[in-house]
Amino acid sequence: MPILRDLHQLTDAERGGAVAIGNFDGVHQGHLRIVKLLLERARKVGGPAIVLTFDPHPVRILRPDECPPPLTWTERKAELLAAHGVDKIIAYPTDEQLLGLSAKQFFEKIVCESLAARAMVEGPNFFFGHNREGDVELLGKLTSEAGISLDVVKPYELDGQLVSSSRVRRLIAEGQVALAAQMLSAPYRIRGMVTHGAGRGSKLGFATANLEAVDTLLPKTGVYAGRAWVNSSPHAAAISLGPNPTFGQTQLKVEVHLIDYDESLYGQPLEVEFVNGCAGLLRLRAKKSWWSN
Repeated sequence: MPILRDLHQLTDAERGGAVAIGNFDGVHQGHLRIVKLLLERARKVGGPAIVLTFDPHPVRILRPDECPPPLTWTERKAELLAAHGVDKIIAYPTDEQLLGLSAKQFFEKIVCESLAARAMVEGPNFFFGHNREGDVELLGKLTSEAGISLDVVKPYELDGQLVSSSRVRRLIAEGQVALAAQMLSAPYRIRGMVTHGAGRGSKLGFATANLEAVDTLLPKTGVYAGRAWVNSSPHAAAISLGPNPTFGQTQLKVEVHLIDYDESLYGQPLEVEFVNGCAGLLRLRAKKSWWSN
């Protein structure tokens, strides 16, 4: 789905629907709960279901030292949201002008004028406007005055704990990718460019794609079972994260071994998703049971 970045390019058919605004980082089960109700409200008002997110995350501009690494890049976020029925994804460019808008100005300029929203769906922790001065209570007052319906969706819980991007981020950082996948709408995925490595993997019987320029959170160092996506086709893979101290290397490396795949990937982008932790590459070659999970 094409990502819209300029609100002036919205057509009349893309206005007057139901809107959800937020970062949607990771597109987890809590986000899907919002999306489900968003689709219902869009059908009710006879307009599109629109998600407006921000690129980059506002914290990256306001407090760059405090900005955590993202769970999803913008195109992946749009792909996941579209797969669950969202009609239009807007990645609004975050700049000083946007961040300087008061809550009321943001509501009038973005929600009313640009989107002509007739319904809004948000989570309870939604904040908007300069210094996050607007919350769902103020949003309720503004939507009521503007004749726009508002639904505030309860958070999603798993095993008695709230599902949030922060919680997913902690699990990924700890290497608990299988548990994180239960909270996400799809297994955790990263992307990067395949570069030339030292060539040791092929000599040892493990042809390896070395991945660089990864722009999202990396799991804890270790070896994982997963899938590598080549030209939109999945291939069973083992992913190794960490240095190669055996060969005197200390820099963190991301190495992806595509099982039973021997074509060159150098210079190509590669997306890799994590399914579970794994004891080692040799066992993966002998047993591929994770592939059908």
